[in-house]
Amino acid sequence: MSDVAELAGVSPMTVSRVMNGDAKVREKTRAKVMAAVASLNYTPNQVARRLAGSHAMRVGFLYSNPSAGYISEFLVGLLNQASSNNVQLVVEKCEDDAREQARRLIANGIDGIIVPPPLCDDKKLIDLITEAGTPAVTVACGTPDPRVGGVSIDDFQAAYSMASHLVALGHQRIGFVTGNPNQSVSARRLAGFQAAMAAHKLPDAPELIAAGLFTYRSGLDAAEALLALATRPTAIFASNDDMAAAVVAVAHRLGLDVPGDLTVAGFDDTPLATTIWPELTTVRQPIADMAEAAVRFVVQQIRAKRDGDDARPEQTVMEYVLVRRQSDAAPRLRPPTRLAGKAK
Repeated sequence: MSDVAELAGVSPMTVSRVMNGDAKVREKTRAKVMAAVASLNYTPNQVARRLAGSHAMRVGFLYSNPSAGYISEFLVGLLNQASSNNVQLVVEKCEDDAREQARRLIANGIDGIIVPPPLCDDKKLIDLITEAGTPAVTVACGTPDPRVGGVSIDDFQAAYSMASHLVALGHQRIGFVTGNPNQSVSARRLAGFQAAMAAHKLPDAPELIAAGLFTYRSGLDAAEALLALATRPTAIFASNDDMAAAVVAVAHRLGLDVPGDLTVAGFDDTPLATTIWPELTTVRQPIADMAEAAVRFVVQQIRAKRDGDDARPEQTVMEYVLVRRQSDAAPRLRPPTRLAGKAK
């Protein structure tokens, strides 16, 4: 490389930039370097290039998810994979404008960015990252953007499977707590639930759909509304574990037995699912594994960029698991109430 640089009259760094396909190199300079390469029959040492590309990478992690359980699982996966890939994580909590924080990371030379929900659905944020040419991966996005890497599960099919499980237990009046409308997974999970209800020929019951925001507080409000119905549901399926835990709390306050009087199911299988009583039946989204895959994907993109390769961002759909615990059961069959004063 030094010989090429000397013949072309440029620095070795310029030769490196040309060989790595840096678009910022002037065309006249690129032509001089390539002429010198041809004259000297120069071939880059691939082993040396891999070694040069093995220095630490700085990867930003932008998050604004209010669920502590979800974020803790995510961080476990990030840290596990980062340590084996020589990745330095820069963790940024976004309370206001995530785009401004992304701009700052990019301006400071961040090598890549990982974006979990709900920020993965912010199109303007993804626009900013891709326009800057920064490698990025979204995680758990209902509709992954093809311009960046993506790791997700099939939220529609997972919700369909859980709803079908509840029907198989014998439940016909099933409540559903939606997720935050600003997240694409919310629509996917609702669609999966509704598709299962239709497939099992259960009547459409709009009053059994309660709005949630993926927060415990919103789960409390949704449970209050569903359990105040004249004919209340015998099962409630919440779009995440935080809201499912809130449903269990409201049921207990009302004196209802879970699962004797009310079956409750969640989604995600965060640590909360096994720290409440009874433990939640839920859909296991492999959050830590998805975070590990996100690190691997962004590292691949960063290395490809350093080597001047035009690698397409990788997208993958990981497997979910329906996990049965103590919060589900067949609906309790109660004998009809007789007239007062007679045996029941």
